[in-house]
Amino acid sequence: MRPPAPPRAAPPTGASGRPGTAPVFSLRAVTVVLGTTKVLDRVELTVEAGERVAVIGPSGAGKTTLLSLLNSTRLPTEGEVRILGTDPAAVGTRDLRRLRGRVGTIHQQSHLVGPLRVVHNVNAGRLHRWTLARALLSLAWPRDLAEARHHLARVGLAGRLDERTDRLSGGEQQRVALARVLVQGPCAVVADEPVASLDPARAEEVMALLAGLVAEGGTTLVVSLHAFELALAHCDRVVGLRGGRVVFDLAPEEVTPQRAAALYQIDR
Repeated sequence: MRPPAPPRAAPPTGASGRPGTAPVFSLRAVTVVLGTTKVLDRVELTVEAGERVAVIGPSGAGKTTLLSLLNSTRLPTEGEVRILGTDPAAVGTRDLRRLRGRVGTIHQQSHLVGPLRVVHNVNAGRLHRWTLARALLSLAWPRDLAEARHHLARVGLAGRLDERTDRLSGGEQQRVALARVLVQGPCAVVADEPVASLDPARAEEVMALLAGLVAEGGTTLVVSLHAFELALAHCDRVVGLRGGRVVFDLAPEEVTPQRAAALYQIDR
């Protein structure tokens, strides 16, 4: 029996928490074509401040492409994407870097530098606001140690600051990636299959930690998941994606077994 879903998010108020302001993410008639393949097809999606949204669907549904639009590492072929009220296609390099700094990203493989100590991987969350000179200096003499220790303690890795990252387990490395995002201090977190490489027990542990930390800080979360039960247990909205199209956008309790089966059915 799965645990009950967390409380629904408060009524949407917009990215700044004030009525009438822009949503955190807004996609309008968004299509993405890669080569000759239409990966996303006229997707409509709005995510308000503080929501925890799971994106689920079969392999090849377009989940990773959708999330890459949300962290502005990809632009749409057609349609409009707005992140915190800003169109990433309409800003210069400096403003785009600033915008990306407001959206933290967690990947399936954590994207850590294994031979470096944990402190350096955690401090990578500051790179968007550090100068190159400061970043290089920190490799020799790590900066802001108190904050790094604080966030490592929050993810259950107190005292691991000086360990080599590649000597940690897979679950521990994903916790380092969480600490890196906490140091970044983003308005929103985009997580692309963050627990897919973990065993079921560790996946539940890391997903519960991620959902709890973003809820604690009022941070918006959009996470793609293969594990259907994790989406139902830890998010307050579930978006079903199939063939590049949104086929449902529902509260967890509204996602029936029939809807789930239809989402993952194999076309013949």
